[in-house]
Amino acid sequence: MKVGVPKETFPGEKRVAISPASIPALAKSGIEVLVESGAGERAGYPDSVYVSKGATIVSSRSAVFAADAIAQVRAAGENLVHGADDLQWMRPGQWIIASCDALSNLSAAEAIAKTGASLFALELIPRITRAQSMDILSSQATIAGYRAVLTAAMELHKLFPMMMTAAGTLTAAKIFVLGAGVAGLQAIATAKRMGGIVYGYDLRTACREQVESLGGKFVELQIANSNSEDKGGYAKAMDEDFYRQQREQLAQTVAQCDVVITTAAIPGRKSPLLVTAEAVRAMQPGSVVVDLAAQRGGNCALTQADQRILDSGVTILGPTNIASEAAYHASLMFGNNVTKFLQNMVKAGQANINMEDEIVRETMVTRDGQVVHPKLQSVHQAA
Repeated sequence: MKVGVPKETFPGEKRVAISPASIPALAKSGIEVLVESGAGERAGYPDSVYVSKGATIVSSRSAVFAADAIAQVRAAGENLVHGADDLQWMRPGQWIIASCDALSNLSAAEAIAKTGASLFALELIPRITRAQSMDILSSQATIAGYRAVLTAAMELHKLFPMMMTAAGTLTAAKIFVLGAGVAGLQAIATAKRMGGIVYGYDLRTACREQVESLGGKFVELQIANSNSEDKGGYAKAMDEDFYRQQREQLAQTVAQCDVVITTAAIPGRKSPLLVTAEAVRAMQPGSVVVDLAAQRGGNCALTQADQRILDSGVTILGPTNIASEAAYHASLMFGNNVTKFLQNMVKAGQANINMEDEIVRETMVTRDGQVVHPKLQSVHQAA
């Protein structure tokens, strides 16, 4: 079986779907890798490194799309700028393995369905033990949480650690992380390592132990929040009354902190509003908000996607592709996820779509010209 790795075309995307480190493992499964020339350069992987690991470099996009399967960081709905350009190369029986934001972009999934290709949306990997090594949301969130803290530290007008110097004592910065998923926990750990006083919040009170194990102080609100976690391990969407009380109580901690990092995102849905404009304006001038939920509207009322906003002396950042800023390791992790996904479906070079496998069933969006994912089928039929 041949797997093609095209150059990413989304503006500013530096990652590559498979890094050279994954080539030997794929070869053991009977998978030959074709890489479009220059696909890994922006991530720090020149063509020569791919060749040294056993990959074949091809010079054109049409040549790489001649492969049996295509691995991309962004396809279809995750690349609204140039994703449609690749439809001309897709064909019946081909696999497209990528992040594609299928739950939010039905039309993009329908467009791929018309080509006859089978689309596997990696963001839909089920949160089960067997699939942990394939979970791109977790791997890329690890990068995002780390980079968010570094970004905040560079923007903040203070230092993170307490310092006792001959010129005086510097008090430690206070960092508040909203959301204790993978990105939030990585942010808490990173901020703590940098010497900050760290607070963490999640509507799932079961996260208290995780926050405290990393040295953070868990902020618990006086709101009934039973049944706040879905079966996939994500925080559930709550009603507006809950969010109103949440915002009011969170504002007290927000106002006391120098940095606020928000990470609360619900797959396929608008991000919950957690930090009001009034809460931000109560922060000290020079403070920083980094909103990792900006792609879906943001957790902060003042966030604008990919913009740097200054309001009342507070800087609000809304990066939507922060993992790409550490493209070398982000690609390494993404490539490992893709490799494990392929190895689950390809044995000795022979591809097999086993619909009894939960991983296959939950990620398959299109097949044989149809949108087949249950969550999208009802929307497709209604349309």
